[in-house]
This record gives sequence, structure tokens and C-alpha cells, in this order.
Amino acid sequence: MAELGPDTAAQLDVTVGRDPDGAPVVIVAGELDSSNAHTLATRMRSITPARPERVVFDLAGLRFMDSAGLAILVRAAAEIDTIELREPSPIVRRLIELTGLTSVLRIVS
Repeated sequence: MAELGPDTAAQLDVTVGRDPDGAPVVIVAGELDSSNAHTLATRMRSITPARPERVVFDLAGLRFMDSAGLAILVRAAAEIDTIELREPSPIVRRLIELTGLTSVLRIVS
């Protein structure tokens, strides 16, 4: 992760689309940490009131995630029946595995 000053957020891009079955697909790219986690949290607040059965997070472009990002995924799992994480990078996959959350956050490669 690049060095950040006190007023600098890491680069994060979040877009929302739909998969062929109509489930929301949240594409997260860049670095997700405490400096920008509010961006993903805000997007999730627009999805969760509809109570979809499944939400897919496409993490192929996510290079880094800290506990702030992980907390958002866990919060989503508490509100939505099925959370799928598509193509997480090795570092993101390892974070999920080390925290023991693979039963809550299903990894789909």
C-alpha cells in the first residue's frame, strides 16, 4: 500500500451492476482501507434495503483490504442470505482465510 498523508485516501473504485440472474454485483477495485471504507459502506446502504437473496462482490481488482473493508463485508453477510466473493487477490483471500470467515464470505474463483 502506498504511503498516505493524514488527509489522503487510498484509491478505491466501487461500481454496482447486476449479474444475469439479477443479483447485485459490487465491483471493488484499488485499495480498501479505513481511509475510504465509507465509499463501499455508502454503496452497500443503497443495496441492502431491497434485501436481495444474494450479493456478489467482484474483487478481482482489489489489491489490498484491511479490517475496515472486512467489517463491511461481514455486515453485508449479516443482512443478506448469500455473499459471494469473486476472484479475490491472493492477499485478500488470505485475509478472509486467516480470519476464519470463509463460511460466511463464500469465495468463488
